[in-house]
Amino acid sequence: MELLLRSRNKTVFAPAIAMMIAMTSPLQAASFDCAKATTADEKAICSNADLSALDSEMAGLWYGYKAMPLLMGASGNRRDEAQAFLKSRASCGSDTACLTKLYNGRIATLQQNIDWAVKNYCNN
Repeated sequence: MELLLRSRNKTVFAPAIAMMIAMTSPLQAASFDCAKATTADEKAICSNADLSALDSEMAGLWYGYKAMPLLMGASGNRRDEAQAFLKSRASCGSDTACLTKLYNGRIATLQQNIDWAVKNYCNN
């Protein structure tokens, strides 16, 4: 997929984006090994199908987002944003309403960031 994203041909992005969307199917389980879940937030995600689906969707978007070529320094920002999300998720504990709101916000942000990167990268 990395080769697809490095191409400046806009038509090459369509298959890559379609693959990312397919990877975010809500039929998948959580993005991490639930057998190793130890924290309250991880256990809540593993025990709730809706949260598990949101976690998988977010993980698929994250995979696509971190593969996007961005300006220098943006990789550090991506990493910082991911760490901030995990810290916020931990602070939710087992509160499903808190986790749901957090995941929905992160998913929306990742979708916006991917859209921005595709538009700006393709127009160069």
